[in-house]
Amino acid sequence: MRIGILTGGGDCPGLNAVIRAIVRKSVQSGDEVVGFRDGWRGVLEGDTVPMDLAAVRGILPRGGTVLGTSRTNPYALQGGGDRVLATLERLGVDALIPIGGEDTLGVATKLAEAGVRVVGVPKTIDNDLDATDYTFGFDTALGVATEAIDRLHTTGDSHHRTLVVEVMGRHAGWIALHAGMAGGATVVLIPEQPFDVDAVVEHCQRRFDSGYSPIVVVSEGAKPKDGDWVLTTGEKDAFGHVRLGGIGTALASLIEERTGRESRAVVLGHIQRGGTPSPFDRVLATRFGLAAHDAVHAGETGVMVALRGTDIVRVALTEATAQLKLVPVERYAEVEVFFG
Repeated sequence: MRIGILTGGGDCPGLNAVIRAIVRKSVQSGDEVVGFRDGWRGVLEGDTVPMDLAAVRGILPRGGTVLGTSRTNPYALQGGGDRVLATLERLGVDALIPIGGEDTLGVATKLAEAGVRVVGVPKTIDNDLDATDYTFGFDTALGVATEAIDRLHTTGDSHHRTLVVEVMGRHAGWIALHAGMAGGATVVLIPEQPFDVDAVVEHCQRRFDSGYSPIVVVSEGAKPKDGDWVLTTGEKDAFGHVRLGGIGTALASLIEERTGRESRAVVLGHIQRGGTPSPFDRVLATRFGLAAHDAVHAGETGVMVALRGTDIVRVALTEATAQLKLVPVERYAEVEVFFG
């Protein structure tokens, strides 16, 4: 069997672990693996690289993806879907394993409907893909954010200033929620719960009054009540997403004005995506890769491998991409106990 693999969307710790697992098991099964460079762009243009044992040796602890990635959307291009189908047929690809988030797997869903044998692997540091308890990359990003908050506590207290930590999270605040709770943040602000500016300032003031300095953790997609997102640009990517950012800086300025205490914003940005994956992410990504290969050999298509409890299961791609997995109200209520 000839299996094609690709990595799409934002880079993510653990991608190489998935690639390695698929290749290692394919070699044992007598399969040939073709890697497409830079996500769906590689499929559109037939840009491939052979993936054998030598190609995956030593990549388990490496961040990023050896195949490269992009946010190319074939269905946003004239005849893009047909070009993808033509490439797969020309190269004799029997099955395709795309590794990505909602956008990458959204394209995979359309290909499955067009008759391609497709098995998806969920990837996103935001942990917002539905139908799986966790996605690999999230644990690593969480560890980076939590370490940053731990370090900022000491410098904040030394200078008697507010530190606003902006983390990734366009629509879902899982990183902010977990990092804020783990790091003992004064306030956590997420996209799912528009925040009251007066309440945020009050929490910060109470923290100052207690003799310590506040730490505010805010998702990039968080917004105030009756307000709008703070955008860095009005540009959109191929999947229609506007680039976000700037809420941390705007919030720090407002808190400084209202409390009379110096405030600084720290934007973690792509630091959360890079570097060595955590042991949890390496293991989860490896299990996903093995399970995806098994699903292909079982004749499955239009499915995604997912984590349910401690088991790896198969779910329909349509179920996984129908909606985002958002932070429920009751989970946010848990962290609210520690505000102020």
